[in-house]
Amino acid sequence: MKFTRKPVDRLSLAVAVAVTLAAPTSGWAWTSKDGKTEATGFVDNVSHARDDVGLSKSRFTGQLEVARKFGRVGIFSSLGFNGTFRGSYDGVYDWNSDEFGDDAGGAINMESVGGPASGLPVRMETPWGQSLLSAGSPLLPAGGGFGFDTTANPNEGLVLLGSHLHGGEGGVQLGVPVRPCDEDSRGCIDGYMDDDKWDLASPEFNDRADFIREAYLTGTIDLPNGDILDLSLGRRQMVWGRTDLFRVLDVINPVDYSRHNIYDELEDIRIPMGMLTAEYRAGPTGGFEDLNFQVLWKWEQFRPHKLGQGGSPYAILDAGSFFRAMKNCWDNGCSVSNFAFGELSTDFPAHTIGIRQAEMPGWEVDQTDAGMRLEGVFKGVGFSLNALTYLSQLPSLHAGVDGPPARNPFLATGFPSAALGIPGLLSETGGDELTRDYLIAFDIAFPRIYLLGGSADFYVEKLKSAFRAEFAWTTGEEFANSLKPTLYSESDVARWVIGWDRPTFIPFLNKNRAFLLSAQVFGQHLIDHQLKSGPLGKVGMPDWENN
Repeated sequence: MKFTRKPVDRLSLAVAVAVTLAAPTSGWAWTSKDGKTEATGFVDNVSHARDDVGLSKSRFTGQLEVARKFGRVGIFSSLGFNGTFRGSYDGVYDWNSDEFGDDAGGAINMESVGGPASGLPVRMETPWGQSLLSAGSPLLPAGGGFGFDTTANPNEGLVLLGSHLHGGEGGVQLGVPVRPCDEDSRGCIDGYMDDDKWDLASPEFNDRADFIREAYLTGTIDLPNGDILDLSLGRRQMVWGRTDLFRVLDVINPVDYSRHNIYDELEDIRIPMGMLTAEYRAGPTGGFEDLNFQVLWKWEQFRPHKLGQGGSPYAILDAGSFFRAMKNCWDNGCSVSNFAFGELSTDFPAHTIGIRQAEMPGWEVDQTDAGMRLEGVFKGVGFSLNALTYLSQLPSLHAGVDGPPARNPFLATGFPSAALGIPGLLSETGGDELTRDYLIAFDIAFPRIYLLGGSADFYVEKLKSAFRAEFAWTTGEEFANSLKPTLYSESDVARWVIGWDRPTFIPFLNKNRAFLLSAQVFGQHLIDHQLKSGPLGKVGMPDWENN
């Protein structure tokens, strides 16, 4: 299939410009007469257009922040409430429905590059569901169980995975259903990536009440020895760490990458969670200028990062599109370009390859997160020591004995299984569903991770610079690994980040104001990395050992 860039859709671009001009950012603030209640808010619009798809975002947002001081209440010397409430509507799903709404996608062709292994002399394209290796294919003289029902899984509402990122020929290709899940349910993963158009356009108004960005009580108890105990309860963001962008210690709240992959501030895309915190503030103690100890329990039911889904404008690394394509393969069967012999498009039946389900943790105490932090200042150096146990906010794909039992289409009725020459298959029939090592049939899991780490920040007078550093060691993280029959393995991981800030005068830019120069360097090392060369290329973990 050839890929071409098309001009900006003029109507979509006109809508983006019009709504941006009509709804500029506006804010307001209010304080009660007694000064105990403050409220601030704003309404704005953000619109983006891409030169290949037209309008990609036109999000209207309204946000209200409320703070109330109750003063002394019972055992609390001070008690307060903080709340942040947000609602939004993104018109892109209605105003550019050909790309992201009910009319997105279309019919696709699957490629067969051909070659000596298959005997196909030339490159060919065949429609979805009509691959060269399918039901009735002359390449399967005795039958075989390939092919799927194209009335239940039609050639419509599809795009080729990654087609908006690259247009080269060759390689395995999948078809992705891209319409919202209420319009086309193919590939929607229950409880994980199953948003309908309303969920996509107004994500705050869902069954998790995400319009409540934050709502928590904070209370201070003055202890007899002069120390202080601070308590908080409710939904909030809790930021551990001292650096920006790279989340080494700042891993308590998951992140909504579907709002925007990189340009929105972390404060706006973290997903607040319900938690209980207690912080013992000892103040100056011994040789420390300040010393505090915090314990944290995140009691709200688990939530992973939101990665977007197939058909949404922002799907980081296109992971959501891959998951939706693979889920459709499992449920309904699918066509895959250049699969058989690495040269022929192949029509797989249902329950053969793909993703069966996401194992979303329910609410149980042992499925919640907890941690502790010691924080203080010693000889001018701010520091923290951190420990956290939490469920991975990124998905892990489990195959083999840890994945779903799958069918083998080569063993359909009438196919001469002995011709395959593979021991152990002669007792099977085409309908048997068995777990199979190394097969790309997966369940999605979210493993438990244990983190130990620390941070520090300090100022160097001679350099007029502030330095920030974080380090974390985790166990329990899982990574794709094609050397393992389950196609994944655990690895301990070391991560670090160093940041540098320096206010500097640059006279030829501005003689009267300083500029802030800032830089960060991030590193990651997989302790149990595995990678080796095989007959067809590298085998093992695609992640870099040192990143």
